[in-house]
Amino acid sequence: MTTGLPSQTQVIELLGGEFARAGYEIEDVVIDHRARPPRITVVADGDTTLDLDTIAVLSRSASSLLDSLDNIGDSYVLEVSSPGIDRPLTSEKHFRRARGPKVELTLADGSQLTGRIGALQSGSLDLVVRAGREWKVREIPLAEVEKAVVQVEFSPPNPAELELATTGRAAGTEVEA
Repeated sequence: MTTGLPSQTQVIELLGGEFARAGYEIEDVVIDHRARPPRITVVADGDTTLDLDTIAVLSRSASSLLDSLDNIGDSYVLEVSSPGIDRPLTSEKHFRRARGPKVELTLADGSQLTGRIGALQSGSLDLVVRAGREWKVREIPLAEVEKAVVQVEFSPPNPAELELATTGRAAGTEVEA
């Protein structure tokens, strides 16, 4: 039984330009034909955080474009969302967009590091880590990162740690390669 829904590729082609004009790119499209009514989920990300107002604008635009298709079914649910905090960081753009949050890294040698994402440059990531009572920046080549997951934080970060992550410099800290 077909639902008349477009394919993942068709949705990306149809909506990609509109999302790009708004400053976002489509990371994934999931089409669930088994749901009643069928569901189209569009996951978008960009250099600025997707807020509820932006999601509403993108949803209205996407709905209008999808409704203009000749073969789309009468009823479907459209969901536009961000990737969420639990998305693994797998590309350079993910790390760039995630500057500031705490992350847990697993490196190619099996070691694990927890730190705050700082600047990204020339294929490496600045990671703010605790060194005794101080904070320091460790430069980690992205090629050595096997897994990276943003950690949920329930309390505000240390101001010196956050300053080092956002500016790359703080009093009493050093940059270590």
